[in-house]
Amino acid sequence: MASRANWKGHLRLSLVSCSVGLYPAISSSRDLKCHTINRETGNRVKQLLVDSVTGESVNRDDQVKGCEVAKDDLVPVEDEELSEIALESTHTINIEAFCKREEVDERYLDKPYYLAAEDKVSREAFAVIRDAMRKKGMAGLGRIVIYKRERIVLIEPYGKGLLATLLRYQDEIRSPTAYFEDMPDGNPTDEMRSLAEELIARSTRKFDPSKFEDRYEGIKGLRSVYGLKNLKFTGWTSAGDQYPELDGGTTDVALVFTTDPQLASNRYTILDDPRGLFATQHLAPVITKKALTTHGPRLAATVNAVSALLTNPAIQGLNAKVALQKRTPRDVAGEFLRANDLG
Repeated sequence: MASRANWKGHLRLSLVSCSVGLYPAISSSRDLKCHTINRETGNRVKQLLVDSVTGESVNRDDQVKGCEVAKDDLVPVEDEELSEIALESTHTINIEAFCKREEVDERYLDKPYYLAAEDKVSREAFAVIRDAMRKKGMAGLGRIVIYKRERIVLIEPYGKGLLATLLRYQDEIRSPTAYFEDMPDGNPTDEMRSLAEELIARSTRKFDPSKFEDRYEGIKGLRSVYGLKNLKFTGWTSAGDQYPELDGGTTDVALVFTTDPQLASNRYTILDDPRGLFATQHLAPVITKKALTTHGPRLAATVNAVSALLTNPAIQGLNAKVALQKRTPRDVAGEFLRANDLG
C-alpha cells in the first residue's frame, strides 16, 4: 500500500500545470527508536513547557510563536498570520531552471521523494513535463515549502513518474580542504598500483542493493544461512516488547540483549550466531585519566574486579531487580558491591 503524501500542490512549468503529490522514497521504519527515560525508575519522561518568568506550566492552547523585535520584546504571531504571508512555493513547485543531472554535486543531495500526478485530469500535463525532461536529458530545479521551510528541489524523470530530491543550500556544505590538505600525494610503486587495480577488477560488479543487507536485521540470513524458513521473526523493537510477543506466539525469533532480565526465567533459548549475521556489542567500563589520577590505582582495581563479576547471568539478575522488582539502580548496585566485599 502506498504511503500518504507528505505534501500536495501543483507542479508548474510556465503555462503547463498539474496537481501532484510528494511521497517519501525511503523508509525510516528500520531506525532504532529510543525514548528518554528516568534513570532511577526506568519510566519515560515528559517535557513540560513553563513560563520563563512565572515558572508556571503553559497549556498547548496558550503556546504561540513570538518574533523578537527588540531585546526581550516579543510580538506574538498566530498561525493564521503566517499562512497569509506564506510563499507561493508552499503550494506550488515552479520549475525555474534546468540543468544536466550529472552537474549536481552529490553532496547537495538530501532526501528523495516520488512526485506523482494526483488525479486523472493532471496525468496528461504531468506526462508532458516528464517526457520533455527525459527527451532533453535535463533535470528541473524549483522551490518547495515543506515542514515550514523553503527548500530547493531537483526534479528528474523516474520510470512513469518523477523523482524529487531536496537539496542542501551552499552554506550547509563543508569545504573538503581542511580534511584533505595534509594528505600526501603519495608515490606508490607500479607493483602496488597494479595489485590494487587487480583487486578492484576482481570485485567489480553491477550495483545490487539487495547484496548489502543490514546484518543487524538479518532475517534473510536466518532463513537462507541457518534454514529457519518457517519461523516468524521480529526485528528490533522497544526494549522488553519482544517477550510478550514470544510468550503469546505471535513471533518465534526476536532480537534481544543477552543481559535482558527476562532471560533469567529460562523460558527462552539464546541462539548462537557463528556466521556473524548480527552485530555484536561489547560493553566495557571506561575511566578518565583525570579520575584515575585523582583516586589512584585502587579505583582501577575495584572497577576491574567489578567487570570480572559482571557475567551475563549476573547482569540479568541485576537488571531483573531494577526492571521487574522496581528497585533503584543505586540500591541494586550498592547491594551487589557489598555482597562481593567491594562496597
